[in-house]
Amino acid sequence: MATRPSARWRARVDEEATELAAGTRAPSDAFLSELFPESLLAATDGALHAFESEVAPLRDQDDEQIFAVIKRVVLALNEINEDHDGAGYETEEREELCLYIDQTLTEHGIDVPALAARRGISRTEITDDWRDW
Repeated sequence: MATRPSARWRARVDEEATELAAGTRAPSDAFLSELFPESLLAATDGALHAFESEVAPLRDQDDEQIFAVIKRVVLALNEINEDHDGAGYETEEREELCLYIDQTLTEHGIDVPALAARRGISRTEITDDWRDW
């Protein structure tokens, strides 16, 4: 199963905190807790959990229902990003989120390349109609 990006980000924050506590990282080199505040991690995790729940029964659904679920998670992530002054998701995080959406759909039996092709787009564009981050 695809690992939520928010889980990876949280692990990085925790690792940095451990290094700070052990004295193996200088405070001047610590930035992850600012980059990934708990509010961002929790909200992102919640949005991705909801997405996973909605994707599970989609295998035999039509494209519009699948794209509706993609739209809902992207709009939720837009709101989270906006709540964090438009800086919640930088380039690497955006790529991770898009890959996660693709992987989660694939793991639930959705042929993402075919889904995208039927809409005349590439698989990397399935979030583009709604994505602000």
